Amino acid sequence: MATPGIVNDLTLLRISAQGAMLDGGELGEIPLPSGQVPAGTEPGQLLKVFVYHDAADCLVATTRLPKAQVGEVAYLKIVAVKDAGAFLDWGLPKDLLLSWREVRRDQKHLIVEGKKILVMLIQDQDGREAASARLNDFLTDEADGFWPGEKVSLLVSDPTDLGMRVVVNHRHWGLIHSNEIFGTLRRGDAREGYIKALRPDHKLNISLMPPGHAKADPIAQEILKALERRGGFLAVTDKSDPKAIYDLFGVSKKAFKLALGSLYKNRQITIENEGIRLSRKG
Repeated sequence: MATPGIVNDLTLLRISAQGAMLDGGELGEIPLPSGQVPAGTEPGQLLKVFVYHDAADCLVATTRLPKAQVGEVAYLKIVAVKDAGAFLDWGLPKDLLLSWREVRRDQKHLIVEGKKILVMLIQDQDGREAASARLNDFLTDEADGFWPGEKVSLLVSDPTDLGMRVVVNHRHWGLIHSNEIFGTLRRGDAREGYIKALRPDHKLNISLMPPGHAKADPIAQEILKALERRGGFLAVTDKSDPKAIYDLFGVSKKAFKLALGSLYKNRQITIENEGIRLSRKG
């Protein structure tokens, strides 16, 4: 059976000039507009489509994926503010409603046309796709089942006294401590991160870099690219000032030294008093 608000694999029943009809199971037949029927598609084939309620409150399918689906957190632009609430651009013809009951009193100053807001996509009491700015109703501060170094998806929320709060896998709150932040993190940024530690209180500490020696790989590649751009020499070493290293690569001195050691061990660079040089092998 088709599930509104998410991506479905639905069987194509028939094709006409108006489009196609898909098998929605107990929800009946669901139309797919003609311009979105893939060329060469035949009845009986499965199509990957997003199912949602259109402006007439009828179920329709589309092959155009929205910016997020039900159960996910997204940073969406407010395109209009009306008596019913705010309407958000989620990438489909019908804008997504953020009703006033899904906005806390202390959030109402954020509801301004043209601005963006972090919301959870939900189904309202009538089963229609909607948004909620009450993220604490859906996200937990505690989590189990993760392991150190596990890769997770992140959506940046707000700064705190300790660092930056992030949404982890659309289900939990996590924290990137200030000393783990290199470069700029902005509200709404989507990133990949890693579980840094499993705390006794089950709260999630997040790192933007892979744990241990694995973190050297992407930084090492950036060092090699920088060397190639600069003619094979960079006036920086493992003894350089941390700010100089950060200005060049946006990483900590510790992470830089780890990457440098990996490159030196693989004979891709040589280390001189005044800097590092791309080796002939490199």
